[in-house]
Amino acid sequence: MPETRQSATDYQAHFRGALDRLHGERRYRVFADIERVAGRFPTALWRQSDGTSRAITVWCSNDYLGMGQHPDVVAALTETARRVGVGAGGTRNIAGNTSPLVDLERELADLHGKEAALVFTSGYVSNQAGLSTIARLIPDCLILSDAFNHNSMIEGVRQSGCDKAIFRHNDLGHLEALLRAAAGRPTLVAFESVYSMDGDVSPIGAICDLAERYGAMTYLDEVHAVGLYGPRGGGIAERDGVMHRVDVIEGTLAKGFGVVGGYITGSAALCDAVRSHAPGFIFTTALPPAVAAAATASIRHLKGSGAEREAHQRQAALTKAALAAAGLPVLATDTHIVPVMVGDAEACKAAADRLLERHGIYIQPINYPTVPRGTERLRITPSPFHGEAHIAHLTEALAEVWDALALPRAGTVFAEAAE
Repeated sequence: MPETRQSATDYQAHFRGALDRLHGERRYRVFADIERVAGRFPTALWRQSDGTSRAITVWCSNDYLGMGQHPDVVAALTETARRVGVGAGGTRNIAGNTSPLVDLERELADLHGKEAALVFTSGYVSNQAGLSTIARLIPDCLILSDAFNHNSMIEGVRQSGCDKAIFRHNDLGHLEALLRAAAGRPTLVAFESVYSMDGDVSPIGAICDLAERYGAMTYLDEVHAVGLYGPRGGGIAERDGVMHRVDVIEGTLAKGFGVVGGYITGSAALCDAVRSHAPGFIFTTALPPAVAAAATASIRHLKGSGAEREAHQRQAALTKAALAAAGLPVLATDTHIVPVMVGDAEACKAAADRLLERHGIYIQPINYPTVPRGTERLRITPSPFHGEAHIAHLTEALAEVWDALALPRAGTVFAEAAE
């Protein structure tokens, strides 16, 4: 009998179809080939298709304070790499701890006033692995998660396998209703301090009040605040004097501190339990010692220096004022994040392209699913190194782009709705 041959599946067609759908929705992401230049931040080099490079100004970096180029941080990295090499040699379980990692965790625990800290390879992993493991280790745990929480937190909640309920963004009344309905069940409240797309801030103290009243734990993501707020850079919780009331504080080393990696801080028992049970920690190669040393140098510097934080807030305020005075639809925020609303994915991409090609300004467009459809924007992040000339150039360039593309100005129906 002849062999029956099954029809072959065209696997590549599925991948092409997925990409075609992104193109059709104007959501396909294009990465610019950009090289940072040490000592010249926010200047970078944009490598173009013909192989030549052009100097541009970066206005959307999460290296908020420019610590990635700080001499102490660079020296700590290069000196440690010269002494011990560039790799960690494996997971901490297999290759052992390194002194720079131990020092880094002590520095982080001190920063947040906690008994212990645990370092991961990224802020995403620290949320995904930390949040899922903590909840999973609490029998019958219910997770209450803010509606605007980052994808890493959403994944952590999902991977925990625990029951969850979503409370409306920063809505204390809704949160209390859910806590009351939990009726004494073990509960973990997960939320952020600074929400990175709208730049708004959570009422940490009031959330702690509710958690204490109903016997819940608190898990706070401070990734867009550590290094930037508080007397020593401990974040919004430190600034507001409530750091000691939060059970778990999670953060990143890749934004305010300018390096890479993530972490959680909390009680010694909690951090040890996560260390012992989280697959995302156990089975992942550790941060290289040189990277850990660089992060420690950055944290130590910012604990003792408020100059970077003061300049950061000053330049952010100047940028907001200049853009608002030009009639651009700036979303009002109390933080360093400056969203300029566009409201359409295709127009947002066109605006970013024109800024880069015509004005030498790099701002990555923010589209769905990072933000809801209809709220697409340019997310601007001023740094202490964006001077008055940079701000003037940005303002003029945005005004030209808005006019050329006929984008909505401040005071339009869209801009008012966004605010």
